[in-house]
Amino acid sequence: MYSITTSNVTIMIMDRAIEFYKAIGLELKQRWDNHYAQVVAPGVVIGSHPSNKTGNGNANISIGFGVEKLEEVKKRLNELHVPFDLSDDKAGDILSFHDPDGTPLYFMQSKIGSW
Repeated sequence: MYSITTSNVTIMIMDRAIEFYKAIGLELKQRWDNHYAQVVAPGVVIGSHPSNKTGNGNANISIGFGVEKLEEVKKRLNELHVPFDLSDDKAGDILSFHDPDGTPLYFMQSKIGSW
């Protein structure tokens, strides 16, 4: 049997998206010129690989981040002029938006504890 030692989600984006992810609070972990980069948040590594297309975000995936105070996220996204939608469900209040290449992202303030 084998052990998985690391994991990441790779999306086909690059330069402007890396700066965007840093602006919303993730950290650049590694970068190999314009071939590949990784940005990180607690519990997730997002790999970034160049694409020949723009606007190739995939509606079949989304990347979510948990926060304690959604108001602080709204303030930051407004500063960055990033449009977003607010919704709520039984699990929490959700702020949905897209990265510069159209990948769906969200921040959620949980109503039921940690997730």
